Amino acid sequence: MSKVVLITGASSGIGKAIGHYLSNKGFVVYGTSRNPKEDATSKMKMIALDVLDTNSIEKAVGSIIENEGRLDVLVNNAGMGITGPVEDTPTSEMRRVFNTNFFGSLDVVKEVLPQMREQGSGLVINVTSIAGYMGLPFRGIYSASKSAFAIATEALSMEAKQFGVDVVSVAPGDFATNIAAGRYHTPVFEDSAYKEKYKENLALMNTHVDSGMNPVVLAKKVDQIINTKNRKIHYKVGGFMEKFSIVLKRILPDRAYEKLLMNHYKL
Repeated sequence: MSKVVLITGASSGIGKAIGHYLSNKGFVVYGTSRNPKEDATSKMKMIALDVLDTNSIEKAVGSIIENEGRLDVLVNNAGMGITGPVEDTPTSEMRRVFNTNFFGSLDVVKEVLPQMREQGSGLVINVTSIAGYMGLPFRGIYSASKSAFAIATEALSMEAKQFGVDVVSVAPGDFATNIAAGRYHTPVFEDSAYKEKYKENLALMNTHVDSGMNPVVLAKKVDQIINTKNRKIHYKVGGFMEKFSIVLKRILPDRAYEKLLMNHYKL
């Protein structure tokens, strides 16, 4: 029997790549977005889901269970980016990012768990970020939201294991997607104390995304995780230096690691 997979945020980028890949592998795949559009080139079925609307989440998950009778895998990918100096970034925008990347994503987990528990099996893959392993300048709020999501994943893993449900995270580095276009960018205010450095780093961030890896690499990793029996809790998918930066943070003194980051971001 083909596994039934739900992928949030599947209209573009990483979510779309995962959906195409898994559906071509024979999975029954439902992708979601706030305004779904069918793609004639894909076997993935698109349905409406807004992670900020619990009624929308309930309706989407309910329709999948009604159609398929089960739900085997959640790829919890929906999210948004944000850039800006912490001091300059509107708190309302910080809350919006946490509502999407953390609270909204957890609401999707809460909706699928009863079905997985009833089945006695299931897999939740929370898409976090390598940026969540460190506080990055001008991306601190994004880093914090993904870090919080990764820590919640650890708690969920222990809580759900008794029901035969695995909860893991996969942390992508820079991938060539349209995430930069969908970010909230705090404006470069003319009177900001951070004006010049922030402007330089905005250009640097966009360059990293444009030269990032092909999202199919992450799609293959998700397929591998689904087909692995003894899963890890955390997976990192990115370039060598991105993954090595996590190791360096673990072994270097705090200030030495901070200096490396500041040199990289020309601060």
